[in-house]
Amino acid sequence: MPSTGQPGTADVVVVGGGTVGAWCAYFLRRDGLRVTLIEKGVLGQGASSRAAGVVRAQGGTPEAVQLAQWSQRFYQRQRDEIGIDSGFVAQGYLLPCFTEAEVPVAQQRMAMQNSLGLDVEWLDPDEVDERNPTLARGQTLGGTFCAADGYLAPPRNVTAYAVALALSGVDVREGVRFRGLLRNGGRVIGVNTSAGPIAAGSVLLTGGPKLAEVGRLAGLRIPVGAVRHQVAVTEPHPDLHPSRVPMVFDLPSGLYWRPEEGGLLFGMSNPAEPPGVAREVDEDYLARMRARLNHLVPVTAGLGLRRLWAATIEYTPDHLPIVGPALTPDGAALPGVVVATAGGHGMMCGPGLSRTAADLVLTGFSDVVDTAGLGLDRFDEQGRSKLDADPIALPFPEQAYS
Repeated sequence: MPSTGQPGTADVVVVGGGTVGAWCAYFLRRDGLRVTLIEKGVLGQGASSRAAGVVRAQGGTPEAVQLAQWSQRFYQRQRDEIGIDSGFVAQGYLLPCFTEAEVPVAQQRMAMQNSLGLDVEWLDPDEVDERNPTLARGQTLGGTFCAADGYLAPPRNVTAYAVALALSGVDVREGVRFRGLLRNGGRVIGVNTSAGPIAAGSVLLTGGPKLAEVGRLAGLRIPVGAVRHQVAVTEPHPDLHPSRVPMVFDLPSGLYWRPEEGGLLFGMSNPAEPPGVAREVDEDYLARMRARLNHLVPVTAGLGLRRLWAATIEYTPDHLPIVGPALTPDGAALPGVVVATAGGHGMMCGPGLSRTAADLVLTGFSDVVDTAGLGLDRFDEQGRSKLDADPIALPFPEQAYS
């Protein structure tokens, strides 16, 4: 039940007003807890409003598949639940293979996905060309396709979680910075903020690209990096009608695209770029990715760009989310504090990850996904993960600096 007390008290304080933090706060409030969310800026001001909106369940690990499946189901029932939705569209997503070596890997991955109830099919080269008539013919050796995968509208997603927070009664405090944890001996009893202390029995730390900084303020080491991600939208063309353009992820180059405003939205990250905050457009790398897109989707070669932006997004060294208890410098769990980040996939698996984190706050266990391998204990002192990286991810740097 919700706690009673003064305005400076809560059952749970959620740090961060992005996709993960906001949906965490909503789920916890819906479960009956008194929740305060603090955000240094305004809701959705960071990566949430600058995302590409891709929601793909064709992950490279069982955990990635399960988190995205839960998220897709949530997006589909949002309007019934809260009276508004994030604009999810099931467009279908193709992951083509361009070399012989990619084919058995993709088919093994498809078998794993199918075993988890995800409806993924194999398309031979002719079927790829038929399903995606804008793709240059004869380029692939086949690929996997999931009709349920799709995309949403990031600004609408921010609106959806802002409405959900307001309707559910979450205490949202914008313009309030996290300054550290309040402790009584070894026990966390709340948080320090720029607006004063808030007493709470539990704390949930999110923060996207700023999560490492949030961790330092809490006396924790969280190996989450920040890196530039670029997104552009071409001008419209009749050949790019959504009925002719499934979403596509060109894994070798780290380039993806989907329909948008009668043209193509395409995005990319440079794995050779040093980690760090960056919101300026890298014109040279954009030109390199445009050349690849022009080769694969020839109609785009003569099209101008309607929109272009760069955002700083977060990543983890193994491209997997982090969700689990905070750890002290000696590796012990810090009771009452949970850490959650989607690792750059906030639209894709954010609701599922948020539900998981809320479950950990409530009971220490979640039915959404097995969290045993997703905690901070998988990283060594240098931030290296003992897990293999998710192979279906943008080509982020291999090291995160916290």
